[in-house]
Amino acid sequence: MVEQKRFALFLATCDSTLVKKTYGGYFNVFVSTFGEEGEHWDLFRVIDGEFPEEKDLDKYDGFVISGSLHDAFGDDDWIIKLCTLCQKLDDMKKKVLGICFGHQILSRIKGGKIGRARRGADMGLRSITIATDSVKPGGYFGDKTPNSLAIIKCHQDEVLELPESATLLAYSDKYNVEMASFGDHFLSIQGHPEYNKEILFEIIDRVVSLKLMEQDLADEAKATMEDAEPDRKQWQTLCKNFLKGRTDQL
Repeated sequence: MVEQKRFALFLATCDSTLVKKTYGGYFNVFVSTFGEEGEHWDLFRVIDGEFPEEKDLDKYDGFVISGSLHDAFGDDDWIIKLCTLCQKLDDMKKKVLGICFGHQILSRIKGGKIGRARRGADMGLRSITIATDSVKPGGYFGDKTPNSLAIIKCHQDEVLELPESATLLAYSDKYNVEMASFGDHFLSIQGHPEYNKEILFEIIDRVVSLKLMEQDLADEAKATMEDAEPDRKQWQTLCKNFLKGRTDQL
């Protein structure tokens, strides 16, 4: 009998009204994107101080860290605890996929530099360039490595400098680090493979209502998805292959 694979989501954000009503919460959004039949997924709302016991970490095959409205360079108790936990997972060589905030957390604990985005915040559909020379043929991307991929972006911070142990996997005109790996067990992505148009638009409207973004910038962000879509299936292939350990490395 094949042993059931177990994964955990470290949720670093609160469920919005739309996400709760439409999807039952962000946990379901992540599991539907990265999960597969027969797997067991657990939810830890780290933003509320929910963490797994250290003795239980070894029973998991992989972990996902979500995005967040909080700064990955912050010193909130739960962020410090998350960093400490990720350092333990690093020592254990456990698979960890970091998304947006999670991308920055992984760089932080490995000695990288993170902070406010030097060229400003970004929101909308963007194309990022894959550093094909750094990607192993037949790796997590599958049989063919693309030159670029479209992904939904929604962030105001960035990885300013990668640590020496990291491998740069993707970049863009605006940000030097869009994706990186740390050995075979950490993969980080600045964009949101799990987002769709509906989720992005709801976030944009919420940010505008909080007066954190001007309406003209919000309209520009929405316009990026008028005639284009993210490369969702390719991102799913990449992330699933990484989490399930289907190849050695990128």
